[in-house]
Amino acid sequence: MAVIAVVIFGTGMVLGKLILSPTPTSKSCQDMKNTPGTGLEISYGGQILQTDTNSCKKAGTQAFASGNYNDALNNFKLSLQKNSNDPEALIYLNNAKARQQGKWLRIAVSVPTSIEPNLAEEILRGVAQAQDEVNNNNGINGKLLQVAIANDDEKPGTPTKIAKALVQDQEVLGVVGATSSNATLEEGKVYNTEGLVAISPTSTSVNISNFSRYVFRTVFSDELAADKLANYMVKNLHTKKAAVFFVFGSSYSKSLKDEFVKAVQKQSKVLNVPEFDLSKSNFNAETAVKQAISQNAKVLMLASDSETLDKAYQVIQAAKNSNLDILGGDNIFSLETLNSQGKQAEGMVVAVPWYIGNVSNSNFVNNSKKLWKATVNWRTATAYDATQAIAEGLKQSNTRDKLQKTLHSPDFSVEGATGKIQFSPSGDRINNNIFLVKVQQKAGKEEYEFVPIQPQF
Repeated sequence: MAVIAVVIFGTGMVLGKLILSPTPTSKSCQDMKNTPGTGLEISYGGQILQTDTNSCKKAGTQAFASGNYNDALNNFKLSLQKNSNDPEALIYLNNAKARQQGKWLRIAVSVPTSIEPNLAEEILRGVAQAQDEVNNNNGINGKLLQVAIANDDEKPGTPTKIAKALVQDQEVLGVVGATSSNATLEEGKVYNTEGLVAISPTSTSVNISNFSRYVFRTVFSDELAADKLANYMVKNLHTKKAAVFFVFGSSYSKSLKDEFVKAVQKQSKVLNVPEFDLSKSNFNAETAVKQAISQNAKVLMLASDSETLDKAYQVIQAAKNSNLDILGGDNIFSLETLNSQGKQAEGMVVAVPWYIGNVSNSNFVNNSKKLWKATVNWRTATAYDATQAIAEGLKQSNTRDKLQKTLHSPDFSVEGATGKIQFSPSGDRINNNIFLVKVQQKAGKEEYEFVPIQPQF
């Protein structure tokens, strides 16, 4: 007989229903596609939030939902044998171990699993790696770290609902996220009112500085990235003329655009920096590039967000025969950019907070390669750092209010993937790293990669 299992979150919120199937008895896990739900999605292990899955992982979530943590554990192990690069399965495996042991401390991670699954996975890998390392080293004062995955989908209103659901569960002591600056600002209003720590690994808007005593980040501010890019443009590209492509309504994009314009004006005394809104319904890349050239632009600065990345690619295509140099914010750093743009994007320079090529022999990199059987990027590194910061803070004080005070203490620090993690009173990280990387063709191959610029400017 099929058994209906109900996933319960915190104070009793129903998050999903699953029909249990027979538990797989072999190591053969059949691939399948998952259809994400349409309601509020927060899961410790009873619900699959990713679209790509397999029968073993599904059986694991069904067992977890019914409280059979031993079967859940075994099936998540089988799933990881099928796909070792799946952070959701590793998080659920560690959560099953925590449920088995009966002693845990809870945190959550807020990511857009439904609309940006690749980006969400990059962040989840950092969280999963940190959780796995913490739990394999006696946990946090003997208690295992349990992680809820929340799908915020970055649509206005959803981050608020996610934040309210997380604060209602008094066992949730901290949050890694949100991903976008808009979502971080939206969730942060709730966290500030209710007193729950959140550390974003990817939100760079200047509006996040001093936004809340409960909101931190392990990534740089757009002000620092803009200064770095403007300095490179003037000193290395030997030009003071740029045009900026941004997204009206995106806190990240507008922040990067504004800070870049200010940095250019400070560097060159040029008052007119042409601006083009990628979000306009009538935006035409070829027309915009021609207008930029007519206004003497020598450099195109791309401050796109995830929803307008395709428009940024259109700008790259439109500029391919123009001899224009291209700069970009961290959003455009992705495997998708390399695969889809390739030669057209060759030479494009992007500012990022971490680059694996600069720390190829670090413990974090070595451990990540063993764990994921692949290399990772900056979002995984900063998500790892955010999780490590919360875990270290919980070792010293495991209440919401005391955790916030610990993270703000000048005596607090922990070593992360990107270096020492400490926070200023503004919630920003102290001594941020910023690296400039450019798109370059791999030797002897029709493939492209990001490589560090030497020397750094």
